[in-house]
Amino acid sequence: MLNLTPRDYQQTIFETSKNDNTLVVLPTGVGKTLIALMLTIERQKKFPGEKTLILAPTKPLVEQHLESFKKELPELFAQLDLFTGATPAKQRKKLWQTSDIVFSTPQCIANDLRKELYNLKEVSLLVIDEAHRCIKNYDYTKVAKRYLSQSQHPRILGLTASPGSESKKIKQICTHLNIRKIESRTRESEDVKPYLHNLDFEKIELPFPKEFIEIQVLLKRIYDSKIDQLKKRSLLFGPVNKITLLKVQSKLAIQASQRNGNAMAGMSLTAQAIKISHASELLETQTLSGLRNYLKKLIKEAEQKKSKGVQQLVKKPEFNAAFLSLTHLLAQKIEHPKIEELSVLVQEEFKENKNAKLIIFTQFRDTAKTILDRLSNIEGINAETFVGQTKKGNMGLSQKEQKKIIQEFRESKINVLIATSIGEEGLDIPEVSAVYFYEPIPSAIRKIQRAGRTARLAPGKLFILVTKNTRDEAYYYASIAKEKRMNKILEKVKGELAKSPKTLREFI
Repeated sequence: MLNLTPRDYQQTIFETSKNDNTLVVLPTGVGKTLIALMLTIERQKKFPGEKTLILAPTKPLVEQHLESFKKELPELFAQLDLFTGATPAKQRKKLWQTSDIVFSTPQCIANDLRKELYNLKEVSLLVIDEAHRCIKNYDYTKVAKRYLSQSQHPRILGLTASPGSESKKIKQICTHLNIRKIESRTRESEDVKPYLHNLDFEKIELPFPKEFIEIQVLLKRIYDSKIDQLKKRSLLFGPVNKITLLKVQSKLAIQASQRNGNAMAGMSLTAQAIKISHASELLETQTLSGLRNYLKKLIKEAEQKKSKGVQQLVKKPEFNAAFLSLTHLLAQKIEHPKIEELSVLVQEEFKENKNAKLIIFTQFRDTAKTILDRLSNIEGINAETFVGQTKKGNMGLSQKEQKKIIQEFRESKINVLIATSIGEEGLDIPEVSAVYFYEPIPSAIRKIQRAGRTARLAPGKLFILVTKNTRDEAYYYASIAKEKRMNKILEKVKGELAKSPKTLREFI
């Protein structure tokens, strides 16, 4: 088969996927794409004249898959085509007739199928990258449903670094893709281990600064008062966190639409509690400058009378006292201790290896900017932020700009990438010497994707910064527990599928 030399685990997974619809769960960067390529070749040979459809959630990811295939396949092996919204619908309809391997986003294909530009009868392989997204009514699900009903020789290959840690979601993915086999590996799997390098991990714990406590107490007072009011109105019961508040908000929205006065008041209280919870998270785990930007945004919304809830919030004496205290700290050039600790860690890395390439992950764009401002003052460091596209008036990067940054990182013109969640999923970011989590994240999927950026081709390091006695600690332990749970659930679902694939039908 061409000049491909698969690793043992890739060959094993390929053999499984030849015979059954398979969900492949492999760490980032250990060769899921090669399995897709091998299976594409096998299906093209088995069903000459039929097509392969390869889907990925974003245009840069789709283009990345196309480039990978072009690199490996002989020039005349097959007609490879990219389908995006930039290609007119008439042209896509025409191209479909001559294409052998189509690379696209699920949105584009779902729209074309809805308009009946073509059907999937002659598609003998559907590859779904980032298959953990194949839940609920996402476009992946719509395309897969059509495919299973239209294809004369259906075969599905789902690829992901992590399908999540909830049994119901994993079963839903398997049902939507009609999965019959699961092939999962971790960094510790016996057949994967020999191909990966050592990953040194260090958890960096930092005390929550005494100077921040006054602001924390003031925000908590506002938060507690909103929660008490919700409980007095019998709209909230038991322990409360951000997730329970969001669930209550969804329920109240339905009741409020029927002009229920108690629900309408509850909606406002819930929205205020969520905003203050977010402010507390920024204080505890992010940056003071990010918190100031957020509170300023709320003050501006109140001035513009966007909502009565926000107007009530900013009138609170505690809110104004917190804002004054925050302004005073920033005037003294005081920032979250993580910023300074991170700059020290980065400098140490470059002392050890002047050719190092580093990636820093953070949740928020404001934090990314603060990190960039701090690192830009250090000689020898050429840092850049890597964020998603513009949204809601925030500054963002176009896909063209994102590509340019990754290319400059590859060429070492940039040696530190400060990325939000866009850097986690799939994108072909080069191997890095070390990965830094500015904050722990409670998601197993995102933790696995972040950590998978290092220790593939060379030994790597992983640092996670944790502010003690804050939600950082809860998030840190939550992601570890979820990852363990995910691996147990995968084994359980694998066993259920082996006994009877029909057991998962209830999740359609």
